[in-house]
Amino acid sequence: MSGQAEIKQFNFREYAWSQFKKNKQAYFSLWVLGFLALVALFAPIIANDMPLYCNYKGHSLFPAFSFENTYELEMEDGSTERIQLDIAKWKQMELESVIWAPVPYAPNKSDFLNADFVAPSGEQYFQDASGQMVEMPSRFRHRLGTNKKGEDVLSGLIHAARISLTIGLIAMGVAALIGLILGSMAGYFGDHKLITTRGQFWAFVLGLPFAYYYGFMIRGDALSDGIGTSGGAFLVQLLISVAIIAVILIVVSLLGKALGKLPFLNTNRNIPVDSLVLRMIEILNSIPRLILIISIAAIAKPSILNLMLIIGFTSWTGIARFTRAEFLKIRNLEYIQAGQSLGYTESRIIFKHALPNGVAPALVAIAFGIASAILIESSLSFLGIGVPPDVVTWGSLINSGRENYSAWWLVIFPGLAISITLAVYTLMGEGLRDATDPKLKT
Repeated sequence: MSGQAEIKQFNFREYAWSQFKKNKQAYFSLWVLGFLALVALFAPIIANDMPLYCNYKGHSLFPAFSFENTYELEMEDGSTERIQLDIAKWKQMELESVIWAPVPYAPNKSDFLNADFVAPSGEQYFQDASGQMVEMPSRFRHRLGTNKKGEDVLSGLIHAARISLTIGLIAMGVAALIGLILGSMAGYFGDHKLITTRGQFWAFVLGLPFAYYYGFMIRGDALSDGIGTSGGAFLVQLLISVAIIAVILIVVSLLGKALGKLPFLNTNRNIPVDSLVLRMIEILNSIPRLILIISIAAIAKPSILNLMLIIGFTSWTGIARFTRAEFLKIRNLEYIQAGQSLGYTESRIIFKHALPNGVAPALVAIAFGIASAILIESSLSFLGIGVPPDVVTWGSLINSGRENYSAWWLVIFPGLAISITLAVYTLMGEGLRDATDPKLKT
């Protein structure tokens, strides 16, 4: 029976993928999303004010790829020249050969000669190696203009893609984790099947705040630094936080079993999981989500990590409802009863057998949720809430356009980036919905 179930599951996935590819709009949006992901991943190479490669006084240098901030070069006369990478004026240096990034500007780096809202087609100026102000060479033009501080808009758009996509994926990753766990438990156990001792119950309830505090709050700076460094560095820091939370919950579970042997705490109690989850969903849905997020973000410390967690902890209700509805149907199927009769643990039945078969509707909600999270982040950045002032996002670029209403490029280009990204995830969500809907199967 297990083999037959696996074959049916594999065939359905194959069928769903073939149906998804038939939806031309959804399939094209998948390629666009891949392109955006590549832009976000290679943003430091695509847009950087430091050369990718240069030859300076006989030394071959790779400033954009250097992990150090200082070069100490031995000159032919025996002297040592020290170059600090982040403040060196590379465009004015006499370089024998050089390879610039496609966009030779970095975010948050001001070009004071072209400050005060220079249009893409406006006059732009450049200071050459001799210190003379000349017309901007074509290679160094600000293709999409500058803002009030002289920061390149195109560079900001490219680096902001990393922030927006990361916030959307991580925030919905948090929401999916919460929604899938709570929804599956609510649908599988209902109000009468989950029985535990008082010791285990209270140990778990009291252990959750400690797990969150030591997993995320204490390590907030390390996670924020990981986001600023690279996606790989952030993933490593996130896995460390998840490991810390898992260790704490395991210790709490063992402590709960020990406490459950005490006379007062060994009483079995029935936990109405379904009612508790439904009441939590009703409470969160009764409050306008954007107002709730703005209220929490205004109180919390401005941080990308805090913003992701806030959006994630307030966006899981739809995923939980879809998962719960699927589990209400799945829990009575034959392969679940077969697993119970074989003595499998409840956690194995839920997460290894039931959840893979009931996750399809939640995937649609997750795809739409990522688009919603990006829109919420852009709205908060536009209002100046939640994101640190030194972080460039699409919303903060639009916000800078409020200082000069004639600077149309600060509204049009970030607005297009937001609209395209939202359209991509919306089309993907619709494609997933049609591909996984059994009513549309022919």
